Amino acid sequence: MSEKTHPVEEEQTVEAAEINAEQAEESQAGSVEQDVEPAQEKESDDELQLLLEDARAKADQHWEQLLRLQAELENTHRRSKRDIENAHKFGLEKFAAELLPVKDSLELGLSAAADSDSDEKLREGTELTLKMFTTVLEKFGIKEVDPTGESFNPDLHQAMTMQESAEHKSNVVIAVMQKGYTLNDRLIRPAMVVVSK
Repeated sequence: MSEKTHPVEEEQTVEAAEINAEQAEESQAGSVEQDVEPAQEKESDDELQLLLEDARAKADQHWEQLLRLQAELENTHRRSKRDIENAHKFGLEKFAAELLPVKDSLELGLSAAADSDSDEKLREGTELTLKMFTTVLEKFGIKEVDPTGESFNPDLHQAMTMQESAEHKSNVVIAVMQKGYTLNDRLIRPAMVVVSK
């Protein structure tokens, strides 16, 4: 008689065979994964090492650029400081060079006055020197403020006294005690004036 197996037992045997097959596959896959993992880790370490070296190279390059820029900035600062000092020191060089002929002319006038008794020559020499001096001042933007007959302007004039005057309206400059001056339209000395009441 042939042996008949019970359907439940047959099912259990099939299941056991399937489980054994799955375990065998998993163990084979695990060994393959274990072989793959060290290779991947090695590749990952190499990539990280390359990235680290690249980052270090870039950091070194940026550090060198920073040092160069700092040195350049310090040089520029020193150069501009020196230029400013020179501008303060020699800013009036042209002005002084233009004033020297005026001084020479005054010295010649004094020597001429000592040598001769002629007042006319001294007056002419002084007039020429004053004209030369006025030309130098105007050349450098220095202008005279002579407000005789003008309305009093407190921005340009300094009232020294007030006088009653029948000839002038109220608040008009009737006399200038000392002329004022502007440098490029900026007041450097107000005119000292007498103002009408």
